[in-house]
Amino acid sequence: MSRLPIRLRLALVFALAMALVLLAAGWLVYARVASDLDRALNQELRSRAQDLSALVLGHASLRAGGAPLVERGESFAELVGPDGRVVESTAPIGRTRLLSEGEVVRARRRAIFANRQSAPGLDEPARVLAVPIRRGGEQLVLVVGATRENVAETLRSLLAAFLVGGPIALLLASLGGFVLAGAALRPIEEMRRRAAAISSSSLDERLPAPPARDEVSRLAQTLNEMLARLEDGLLRERRFVADASHELRTPLALLKTELELALRQARSPDGLEAAIRSAAGETDRLSRIADDLLLLARAERGGLPLQPEPVDVVDVLETVAGRFRARAEAEARPLSVELDTPLVVIADRLRLEQALGNLVDNSLRYGAGRIVLGAAARNGSVELHVVDEGAGFPTPFLEHAFERFSRADGNRAAGGSGLGLAIVDTIARAHDGAAGATNRREQGADVWLSLPAR
Repeated sequence: MSRLPIRLRLALVFALAMALVLLAAGWLVYARVASDLDRALNQELRSRAQDLSALVLGHASLRAGGAPLVERGESFAELVGPDGRVVESTAPIGRTRLLSEGEVVRARRRAIFANRQSAPGLDEPARVLAVPIRRGGEQLVLVVGATRENVAETLRSLLAAFLVGGPIALLLASLGGFVLAGAALRPIEEMRRRAAAISSSSLDERLPAPPARDEVSRLAQTLNEMLARLEDGLLRERRFVADASHELRTPLALLKTELELALRQARSPDGLEAAIRSAAGETDRLSRIADDLLLLARAERGGLPLQPEPVDVVDVLETVAGRFRARAEAEARPLSVELDTPLVVIADRLRLEQALGNLVDNSLRYGAGRIVLGAAARNGSVELHVVDEGAGFPTPFLEHAFERFSRADGNRAAGGSGLGLAIVDTIARAHDGAAGATNRREQGADVWLSLPAR
């Protein structure tokens, strides 16, 4: 069953349901008609018994007076005396007693119905009604009956109609169910064909969505949203690979050039030392880019592994400031930590220092003037800020500041890889926080990462 097409399975289930419905409906109709026919036969016997009782009380003969009330071949009547013998009867039953001794006894007290497999002289199933009659001083029993052949014939005709019409109705309903299942599944088949034609080079295509707001339409909408996410992810990955290739190509080319020149030309020891220093610098740059790319790739695969612990924010800020203070002094850039209130966060200290180090490095590289590291508690979070007094970010760049390989000046030769702020954002998100950047009204840039407070 599970290997059959869905359309055929739906049609079979529909056919089975319709068969059960038709069977139940046929049984109910048959039972209702049989019950109505039984009640009609009982009512007919009661009416006939009343009429014949009036004749018997008037001392009329069942054969003569009851002829209009007794149809030959279909109904009959007899009168049973006080001694249990048949006093009078209609043709063709003769003097045959229709009731047993016990039934006669009960019939003298009240009216009773009884079924007979065969009425005498008729050879057909019959139903009789026995009613007590008191004529003069005698206790008589009047028995009226009628064959049940008409009832049986009507039920046989009804059953034959069901046996013929039922399969036809079931066949038509099954065909209708098969057609309806095909119509319901047609949009899904169109979606399947379109999906089979979509490849990595055509992710901009979308599945056809039916106009009706039903489950199939919602499925198409969900799949189209998934395709949009896949397209966006693939575009980002392609852009990431292209940018990474470009970033790696530049230091590799410089490294190769320095080494080739060192091999081809006779250089002095100072020249060789300069070439080796240049090559070592490019190697360090390659190593930093590779480390940054590995960190971002690890975060993409399933989250950045962290070792959270209670961290003193002042201690972290002082550690990062001490790491860059010599470089800041060499560039005549004051670097300080300003924090009035002690704050504690649950974080991975090494990753937190890495993120703050990227922010300070960006300020030294692209900013100007004084650099201030600070922190503040806001709305259940702790914000760690790095502020400078430079020109700030270009306004259009702010919404893309934390994207990979994004640069404010768009120049790849400026020295940075464009991954620093992306790593800050990745580390903040790994701590269930966020990163942000803005331009100060007075002058300079303010970049921060927000972490949940302890």
